Amino acid sequence: MLRVKRHRGFTLIELLVVIAIIAILIGLLLPAVQKVRQAAARMTCSNNLKQLGVGIHNYASSYQDALPALTSSTGAPKFGNYQGGILITLLPYIEQDSLYQKAIANPGNTWDTSAGTVAVRQVQVKTYQCPSDFTLSSGWSGAQVNAWMGASYGANFQVFGTSRAGGNADAPQYNVGNIPDGTSNTIAFGETYSATGSTGGGNLWAYPGIDWSWQWHPVIANTRSLGTTAYGLPQFAPTQAAAAKYYSQSAHTGQVLVLLMDGSVRGVSSGITQATWQNALTPADGIPLGSNW
Repeated sequence: MLRVKRHRGFTLIELLVVIAIIAILIGLLLPAVQKVRQAAARMTCSNNLKQLGVGIHNYASSYQDALPALTSSTGAPKFGNYQGGILITLLPYIEQDSLYQKAIANPGNTWDTSAGTVAVRQVQVKTYQCPSDFTLSSGWSGAQVNAWMGASYGANFQVFGTSRAGGNADAPQYNVGNIPDGTSNTIAFGETYSATGSTGGGNLWAYPGIDWSWQWHPVIANTRSLGTTAYGLPQFAPTQAAAAKYYSQSAHTGQVLVLLMDGSVRGVSSGITQATWQNALTPADGIPLGSNW
């Protein structure tokens, strides 16, 4: 007589033990996955800043070493002869020439010029956005959803905007080859949130300039509007409500990324002092950067 061999199934206790082991393994794996995601976001952000650096230097190569203006103006032909911020000016140098041409087709209103079915200000430019910037909402600044796309990077007013050059232009005092403190010691761009504070304000890539509102222009170290307050230390992973428009801030763990004028990118940690940060923002103070840099 043939006997059927029966396989014993899991008991309830054994099943619970297996489930517990799987839960423990998942708990151990999640932090590792999170770290990988954070590292990938930081790398993307660093590459974005490097692209901006390449754009600045390619612009300089095209215009006899000149730097782009923080704000171009129809009253200052040397700096573009259109109303638009530096992130408009850099578009052709980050492979966005088509968008640039659409913007400047209406020199007095670059941000609202039609770019197909939407206005220029409603076009997402991923190079201008950090994947860790949680104040972005599908590319929009969290404070301007469906109106203005956000920027996660602000240009250093001290480099690009200290000279009034006619019209609304905030123009550079130096060119890429004669920055007194050297390109490797001077910040060009710093990270920002696209939306700051609890009552509005932020950074919008197509915003035309400080004369319209410093609270929306993508700029850091803006002493024209804020005096020495503009040199405040960067903020490390603040909430949106705690993020101040006049500071640089980042959602990366423990660091704020900055682009230097030589095209390199580095992380600034919370150990930096007020003096060193201000020295790195100021292109002509002649003071060596501190050891905490």
